[in-house]
Amino acid sequence: MLSHLPRPVHRVLLRLAHATRMAWWSNRRAEVHGCNAIVVNDRGEVLLVRHSYQSSEAWMLPGGGIGRGESPEQAAIREVAEEAGCRIAEARCFGVETVPLARARNHIHLVAARTADTPAPDGREILAAAFFAFDALPDTISTAARSRIERWRAQNSRS
Repeated sequence: MLSHLPRPVHRVLLRLAHATRMAWWSNRRAEVHGCNAIVVNDRGEVLLVRHSYQSSEAWMLPGGGIGRGESPEQAAIREVAEEAGCRIAEARCFGVETVPLARARNHIHLVAARTADTPAPDGREILAAAFFAFDALPDTISTAARSRIERWRAQNSRS
């Protein structure tokens, strides 16, 4: 239904929903579970996205909330498809980070996966999605995304 709205209106509603969700979680002091996906293509590049509703200049890892009864891997498969239009394979959880989120706690499940697809963001929730070489990440990558990529690379260099 929201896809029938003009993109600028849809983006305003996404920003409002995001702010409302943050306030709700903070007031409830919620324990939130989400995922970030480190998706690599056949050229060994990593997928990054730019959201329309938060820090729109920052490149981040695709991801989002884990639904009730959903595994981190299932959530990553769904979120990457929604955000970047990519199907992923070989999804596996390789860690969890707990970070403060106002007065809530956010448990980020880190999932690594592969894709052969080309990103196709919707231009509503996601402004841009692209692959980047690990040695040429954008200057505006979020600190969290850079740290999680480095963690994944360190773990994979030992195997």
